[in-house]
Amino acid sequence: MSGPCIHSFISIIGSLSVTEDGEGRITGLYLPCQNLPAMDDRETDALADAAAQVNEYLSGRRRDFDVELSYEGTDFFRAVMEAMVCIPYGETRTYAQVAEAAGSPKAFRAVGSACAANPIPIIVPCHRVVPASGGIGNYSGGTSIKRRLLEIERQ
Repeated sequence: MSGPCIHSFISIIGSLSVTEDGEGRITGLYLPCQNLPAMDDRETDALADAAAQVNEYLSGRRRDFDVELSYEGTDFFRAVMEAMVCIPYGETRTYAQVAEAAGSPKAFRAVGSACAANPIPIIVPCHRVVPASGGIGNYSGGTSIKRRLLEIERQ
């Protein structure tokens, strides 16, 4: 394979872009209005598959993603990413519950930081993480997109 690349596509929530590492592992999903990294714009099989799966999810036809992921970070960050992937479709977890699932029950504030740094939103469903005090909390793509994603999962 060749180096990292990006592919943009249209979805019901706007223009999205997905990146891969050059080995077929998805490394990023960029929501509307997010800055895109500079890399080759090329549609690979892995990127086309990820784009198709995201569009299926957004149209309510997919509940789980079947793409290989790659993300870097501390052991804690990786544990939070894995804990978020395990949140079932249509359900939410609090920051404290995710911290506990990641093996650091007192690190609920750090879970918020990890959610904000999530490079693969939607596929790694940080939109399913909400505050214990109620409401939906923040989202890197904006609260209107987070609300829309949660509504899709309630249908």
